Amino acid sequence: MTSKIKIGGHLSIRRGYYQAAQAASAMNAGAFQYFPKNPRSLTIKQYDARDAERCRQWCNDNGIVSVGHSPYPSNLAVNSEDEPAVYRKIVDSLRNDLEIAEACGSLGIVVHFGTYKAGNPLQGYKNVIQCINEILSGWQGNAKLLIENQAGDHGDMGMTMEEMVQIRKLCEAPEHIGFCLDTCHAFGAGIWGGAEDDSFAAKGRELEFWDHVVAVHLNDSKYPFGSRKDRHERVGQGFIGETGFRKLIAIEEIKDKAFIFESETGDDGTYTWDMELVRRWSEA
Repeated sequence: MTSKIKIGGHLSIRRGYYQAAQAASAMNAGAFQYFPKNPRSLTIKQYDARDAERCRQWCNDNGIVSVGHSPYPSNLAVNSEDEPAVYRKIVDSLRNDLEIAEACGSLGIVVHFGTYKAGNPLQGYKNVIQCINEILSGWQGNAKLLIENQAGDHGDMGMTMEEMVQIRKLCEAPEHIGFCLDTCHAFGAGIWGGAEDDSFAAKGRELEFWDHVVAVHLNDSKYPFGSRKDRHERVGQGFIGETGFRKLIAIEEIKDKAFIFESETGDDGTYTWDMELVRRWSEA
């Protein structure tokens, strides 16, 4: 029986969104992730709407799902009063990412929870809520803002399921907010113990976290549990290992989500080997 798991990797848009979708098909992927624009810049992108539409149509016709990933400088926790110019650039950039994702027919855009080190942590959470509310003000699209959990390498914020769930509840438009679970980050943050963890799935149900997970970054970890390190390894080759991933993908509530690799590709430059490995695990 063929696995129905939607899985793939992060692909380049150097030749456009449509070409990225075709590349996903060429490696028999059911999902892919892309940067809507330069990952190092918050500059607004005037994207090719025809290219985005071809991407959307190709994905629809071929049963592929996609997610965008916001540029690295996107920090939801920036203080609008202390850094008004930076705050405005982040808000406008993320809205631009949402518009591109919507045009491409993507599930949403992934953005890291955010970091704030300027004082009272409560202010950091207030900043995140304010930023999200402004990004989503008037938004009517299907693409969601997908908050990604953090490993703890840049501070304590965004390491837990509780934080993500609570932030979503406190925002003005929670219906436009989802989650992206990064397995390496969860392992590094110490909230998921891989093969040794018997409570993670149940806790996610209790918090209703799984109800809003849209994508899963399926990354192994180069560092041990609780290391607070964000260093990805190919699945099955790090400290999480095969048994840990088998346990994770057996969680009923996430079997139909988009699974994305953000690790190195194989020698052939694709994620084909990694995808087939996970497909075998999901069928066992």
